[in-house]
Amino acid sequence: MSRHKPKKKRKTLKIVLIVLLAIVVGLVGYGYSIYHNLNKTAKTIHKPIDRTPEVTRPSNLQLGKKEPFSMLMLGVDERPGDRGRSDTIIVMTVNPQKKSMDMLSIPRDTRVEIVGKGVEDKINHAYAFGGVEMSMNTIEKFLDIPIDYYIKMNMEGFKEIVDAVGGITVNNDLDFSYEKKHFPKGEISLNGKDALAYSRMRKNDPRGDFGRQMRQRQVIEGVINKGANISALWKYDDVLEALGKNVETNMSLDEMMEIQKNYKEARHNIKQYQIEGQGQTINSIWYYIVSQDEKERVRGILKEHLNL
Repeated sequence: MSRHKPKKKRKTLKIVLIVLLAIVVGLVGYGYSIYHNLNKTAKTIHKPIDRTPEVTRPSNLQLGKKEPFSMLMLGVDERPGDRGRSDTIIVMTVNPQKKSMDMLSIPRDTRVEIVGKGVEDKINHAYAFGGVEMSMNTIEKFLDIPIDYYIKMNMEGFKEIVDAVGGITVNNDLDFSYEKKHFPKGEISLNGKDALAYSRMRKNDPRGDFGRQMRQRQVIEGVINKGANISALWKYDDVLEALGKNVETNMSLDEMMEIQKNYKEARHNIKQYQIEGQGQTINSIWYYIVSQDEKERVRGILKEHLNL
């Protein structure tokens, strides 16, 4: 599989957006002592989307009946006067019966049909062209599954969230240095900046992407554990502030509460998937090309987990 060199600009953790859901459901489970602050934050981040889906369900999703749901997670590099592009694209499916979450990372350079634009282009351009709505429609058509929710996060917000939960602890099995930071073997504590660097290193790991994915999993689990046990934190207001500043979602507080009630066990079993493809230059532009067979393979995994 061909790969192109990553750009030098800072990128968020490839699959970090999952921590938002864990933190939110953890906060919801904390109780009524912070309900009003949580409600205020939920209203701040709640941004409904009015769109016509490309793929529909046989019937409306019912969280109260513990039906599996899907979520699109976008990490966006936003600048003043520029909508930016979604450089982190993850589709997550949650199945409460199987008590599991499946996470599919979609390379930002994947060549797809941009729904509503009528062109074939890089998948992350859908957000630049038409925001969350066009991203959801494009990814729905690409994967042939309904996308129920979205979470959009400012790419720099990850560090704030890790810091807000008080940092995390991981067990590092590889001595390495990255971005002027040394990570020794053994149990180490990470703040937000260090957690991002720890999760991004790949070239100095003999396992390549496998090693990086393992470190990403460690960071995610560290934040999930902190988020799920948020009642032990005395500065929960810092977490709410970090979410309020950096996150948007079409998920309402009532839906968050239903998820906390019926889906929280799924966080204990997170599976990661990746779309296989090849690099190809078309009209002097580098794209990630996914074959039809690979699309069908990935679609099958997602549909099975969604009980579709």
